[in-house]
Amino acid sequence: MEIKPTESELEILQVIWEKSECSVRDVHEVLAKTKDAGYTTTLKLMQIMHDKGLLERDTTSKTHLYKSLITRGQAQTTALDKILSTVFKGSTSDLVIQALGNRRASKDEIDAIKNFLDQFEQKDSK
Repeated sequence: MEIKPTESELEILQVIWEKSECSVRDVHEVLAKTKDAGYTTTLKLMQIMHDKGLLERDTTSKTHLYKSLITRGQAQTTALDKILSTVFKGSTSDLVIQALGNRRASKDEIDAIKNFLDQFEQKDSK
């Protein structure tokens, strides 16, 4: 079964990926800097994420610590697949053109993209 995090769940995962493990309070303090959400809302979301299999919870101490059970790459792949199939009707080129057209890529990013395309072409020609 493929797990698809919601937007709010992805915000929580971003915090946990940065810190590797967090208490609800740790996550809430980071989210409260940019979002008006109550502590109990953060707690409930993290409990739901645990039930869904997105987070594991260490209950050996008084303060429960949460770790992500999915990687950033897995979440990116799931989100990208959804956007690609629904918004861009499966057109990878439309997605890339839109992404590069709406955001200014740095020289390093453009070089990385060129290198990736060169490697991709070499794999296809074999």
